[in-house]
Amino acid sequence: MKGRIHSIETCGAVDGPGIRYVLFMQGCLLRCQFCHNADTWTLNGGIQKSVEEIVAEVKDFLPFFQASNGGVTVSGGEPLLQIDFLIQLFKALKSIGVHTTLDTSGGCFNRSPYFLKKLDKLLEMTDLVLLDLKQIKPDKHKELTGMTNTHILRFATYLSDRNVPVWVRHVLVPTRNDNQEDLNELSRFIGTLSNVQKIEVLPYHKLGVYKWENLGIPYPLEGVEPPSKEQVKEATRILHNPTNIQV
Repeated sequence: MKGRIHSIETCGAVDGPGIRYVLFMQGCLLRCQFCHNADTWTLNGGIQKSVEEIVAEVKDFLPFFQASNGGVTVSGGEPLLQIDFLIQLFKALKSIGVHTTLDTSGGCFNRSPYFLKKLDKLLEMTDLVLLDLKQIKPDKHKELTGMTNTHILRFATYLSDRNVPVWVRHVLVPTRNDNQEDLNELSRFIGTLSNVQKIEVLPYHKLGVYKWENLGIPYPLEGVEPPSKEQVKEATRILHNPTNIQV
């Protein structure tokens, strides 16, 4: 089985614990205004690689994984769009003792029995989920990403119900998802989840703007600057505020 791959980072240090082999999958349903990988959106782009090819490459990094408690992270794009490939890949990785991390927005989550059967199979072989929660308000989420977030919040709850370890990630975008009311509501939602091990606030950056220009797509955040250290610190404080936890 082959998957469509956008790119590979062989010594990643920010997408999960330890040193990681990060596989960026091709294809995404969301159209996030702050996306720094807009060239991952199309479903038929990238290159094709087999499970066997990837595992052979990963084996070269096993000493680094063992020394740092690292492993393999599958990101995107949206990796769940290629769930059949992920099942085969994670099965092969677990057979050689590799820690597996899924970096997802949950943008294609649905409750069809067909999808859930595959998702459950994948989650059995997933050690950690990096869950991107971009905006808690449905209307603002739609403006920011092109889709509402009802199914994404259901996905978060689904992971909690199955006790799948999760690190919540929130990309902080000034004027889009950084106001205190939205952050407090997001914090309260996170407080309903029983499986969150870590909350990361990631400052919006403009490193991927050139990709929008190369694709001929107008950049929707023109004039929006990255948040200050103080803004990131305040957002982090709110999202970790224990008084927002619902009991």
